[in-house]
Amino acid sequence: MPSSSSAVVTGLTAAALGTVGVLAYQASANAPAGLDRPRASASPAPGPGATKAPRDRRHPHALPAGSGTGERVVYSVDDDRVWLVGAGDRVRRTFAVAPGAVDPRPGVYAVTSRSNRVTGSDGVPVEHVVRFTSVDGVVVGFSAAVDGSPARPPAAGARTGGIRESREDGAAMWDFATIGQKVVVVR
Repeated sequence: MPSSSSAVVTGLTAAALGTVGVLAYQASANAPAGLDRPRASASPAPGPGATKAPRDRRHPHALPAGSGTGERVVYSVDDDRVWLVGAGDRVRRTFAVAPGAVDPRPGVYAVTSRSNRVTGSDGVPVEHVVRFTSVDGVVVGFSAAVDGSPARPPAAGARTGGIRESREDGAAMWDFATIGQKVVVVR
């Protein structure tokens, strides 16, 4: 026959677990929709007089200061350059890119989808597509032309969001930027 003190402990434990269960249910019932999904945050577009992320003038391809920490893709819309930043904030690779007609706003995003091969918004077959945001309905992401051709300037009035890279750089991006990978856009 159990002692009365162990019966009290058992009763208190059951009551505590029940209370935690009720509180957990109430918290989940009142949580905003989508809270369980990773979210990208975008800073508003900079206003007049906004400055670029600080650069090291002695090393023009150096990682921009203020581009965050940890593993990430850094994309400078003003310099048309990408940095793949690994553990310990070490730059694994940096390369020039050709932007589309629509630039993403500076901010922190996450890779939302990827496609091995598709037709780009400009009609060119592309591979290693890594998407991370959209601007006014235009999907923005990195890709490489399957035939290795350089990006053509967007046609007048075209609204393309493909940021073109070489096939070699596209393969490196594909290997590095999986779903959920942080993408930091700077001026």
